[in-house]
Amino acid sequence: MLANPASKYCAFQPIRLHQRQWPDVALSRPPIWMSTDLRDGNQALFEPMDVQRKLRLFHLLCNIGFKEIEVGFPSASQVDFDFVRCLIEGGHIPEDVSIEVLSHARTALIERSMASLRGARRAIVHVCNAIAPAFRENVFGMKPKQIVKLTTSATSLVRQLAQEMAGTKVLFQYSPETFSGTELEFSLEVCNAVTETWGARPDDKVILNLPASVEMATPNHYADQIEWMHRHLARRDSVVLSVHTHNDRGTGVAAAELALMAGAERVEGCLFGNGERTGNVDIVTLALNLYGQGVSPGLDFSDIGSVARIFEACTGMPIHPRHPYAGELVFTAFSGSHQDAIKKGLAAQRKDAPWKVPYLLVDPADIGRNYDALIRVNSQSGKGGCAWLLQTHYGISMPRKLQAEFSLKVQKEAEKEGEVSAEHMWRIFSQTYVEPASPLRYVSHRLNEEGAVQGVELVVEMDGRRHVLCGHGNGPIDAAVHALRSAGIVVRVQSFEEQSLSASREGGEARACAFLLLAGETGDECYGAGVDENIVTASLRALLSGVNRLIGGGFCFFPSGGGRGPAARLFSKE
Repeated sequence: MLANPASKYCAFQPIRLHQRQWPDVALSRPPIWMSTDLRDGNQALFEPMDVQRKLRLFHLLCNIGFKEIEVGFPSASQVDFDFVRCLIEGGHIPEDVSIEVLSHARTALIERSMASLRGARRAIVHVCNAIAPAFRENVFGMKPKQIVKLTTSATSLVRQLAQEMAGTKVLFQYSPETFSGTELEFSLEVCNAVTETWGARPDDKVILNLPASVEMATPNHYADQIEWMHRHLARRDSVVLSVHTHNDRGTGVAAAELALMAGAERVEGCLFGNGERTGNVDIVTLALNLYGQGVSPGLDFSDIGSVARIFEACTGMPIHPRHPYAGELVFTAFSGSHQDAIKKGLAAQRKDAPWKVPYLLVDPADIGRNYDALIRVNSQSGKGGCAWLLQTHYGISMPRKLQAEFSLKVQKEAEKEGEVSAEHMWRIFSQTYVEPASPLRYVSHRLNEEGAVQGVELVVEMDGRRHVLCGHGNGPIDAAVHALRSAGIVVRVQSFEEQSLSASREGGEARACAFLLLAGETGDECYGAGVDENIVTASLRALLSGVNRLIGGGFCFFPSGGGRGPAARLFSKE
């Protein structure tokens, strides 16, 4: 059993925040996005990226629409330093993109970081130091006043070096690392000292990034921390309030969303939540959550599959099949009830109407996903899923009663074989309804008219022998039923449906499909289906298919008392 948590862990006390505002805020615009894939994400990889892979990912981030990209930790790695130089000297940085480098608050590291930026048009210098009690007391052995002095000295040094870098606009960012575990009053003291030292103005703002370096409490607690800082910061009009959430408790996205409601204007994170331990906030999920609420996120994920493939190639990190929006299975329904609801929802959805398809938060097409994978059939699936696959892949729209019957056959197959593909399902459908095991095979037909009466000469084959059956009726199907009756085969047509099929996705000409529900003399009912380029031929094939299925079921078609009638002669092997 787990140990008693109360003896080992401390619960966070609620923040005294009078009339908190964030619970009543609805997000209506996107934040400033800052990607830290090339720094925080990179340092969390089993094998950090080389310059070429980092360059490929950098171009992807630019194409997506990031205007601020943290590109490395140049004071800690020669590879990172070289990469920053590669970006600047190689002309890879778009005019509207600012690169960012991170440094700890130490003189030598700051100087090395600033040296890496020479020649850049615009850059953000990001300085961080841990200020929480656990670090002050156990790691650094420093008093709060010493922490403040260290931070302001680092700020002054960046400002001095920035003034010496002609042609480079340097913006300053400060992160009180471990903010989420620090007393709010002390965080405020340090941040106010930074903005004062820098001389922050509305036209020269300081980015104050308040990270949940380790996610320690519920998202609402973090939102309270952000709103408290938002209310109390000095020179608030000269500050860009930023957040950087991690996912240690599994609620990094929720914490970032609530932080934006609480006054934050900027979000740092990584594609697909890559990062230390359980990862940074997932910018893909956060951005598309906004999109699903009707807010344009300012990032282009219209081809999420391409983004995912490049990310995996650069980082070596696989994307989970259940990952929000991007996972292989997130728009896939196996459940029968889900499939039925999605099928009906898509049928009812109008192009110009708000999106209301059950179980689909956004239209998969909006992010470059097609509808092929929406429904996949296994033993848990129902008639809706089977009907969807036949309709979308082969253009076959089954009558509702037939859907229920067919789904049971598919379910039995799925219980033996596992998932049933559309191709496999078509084989089951064709072998069962279109071309069942048959003693009686359609060969050809010829129609003729005698006034208002339709005549048919129906040629069928039985055991290699051909027979011509003639009949008359009020249409081709009725005439064919009478032709069969002349041979002692008595059936009634209970229902008839026909439809046009466009050329299938597997190729081929446009065709027609017919469904007939037949009843034998004993009242037993059976469906037959026919597919052909000609609708009359498809209907006659469906009639014979239904007859063959009834024969295969052991039903008798000889009229009562008919004995050795024409049908007996037709089916005779003599």
